[in-house]
Amino acid sequence: MTEHALHMTGQADDVATDRRWDRALASAGIAGPVLFTAGFLGQELLRIEEYSPIAEPVSALEAGPNGWLQQVNFVVFGVLTIAFALGLHRGVRPARRGSAGPAVLAVSGVGALLAALFPLREDAAGVTYDPGGHFASGVTFFLSSAVGLVLLSRRLRTDSRWRGLAGYTLGCGLAAVVGFVVLGALAIPDGAPLHEWAGLAQRIVVLAVLFPCRVLLSVRLLRLSSG
Repeated sequence: MTEHALHMTGQADDVATDRRWDRALASAGIAGPVLFTAGFLGQELLRIEEYSPIAEPVSALEAGPNGWLQQVNFVVFGVLTIAFALGLHRGVRPARRGSAGPAVLAVSGVGALLAALFPLREDAAGVTYDPGGHFASGVTFFLSSAVGLVLLSRRLRTDSRWRGLAGYTLGCGLAAVVGFVVLGALAIPDGAPLHEWAGLAQRIVVLAVLFPCRVLLSVRLLRLSSG
């Protein structure tokens, strides 16, 4: 085999390896939301007599019996989110300051990891409380998820393969910003007007805004890496 042929073979192998990595990272973006949702829904069913998904946020599953299950759920989701962000960075054409979107989305994965590291707890009276650090992890996750999508939409507009998703991604990011404000001001704090529906409000932001956008972006990434 000639030197040129060896060089071409090596390039083909590199391209195949890159595509395998891209497919794996895209799959992580799909698996993260799906596994996380299945994980907390399963726990809700097991704790249906003591846990209210309408009133309580997902993090409250860390308190009480078998709270470690939700901690593991956060860890898996956080790792898969970081992988998803890396996949987007690799899969969308570079642009000026274009790394900001994927980088901020990766921070949301760190927020999920912090939620596992600083879990909510339950006192002797059965009241859920934050011993420290968990509120900050929630702010990190929701704010970076929202801002990351807004920033990412700018980069998507510069790539013809992704331009069709730029408007949707921007809309989801802006909706998530509104959701962040509503959760932080009107739902999560004790005594807030929507506190009794904090769990429902959080799930609307996650399941109707953030997760569909992440999965759609991941599906597009998977198609491009398989083409």
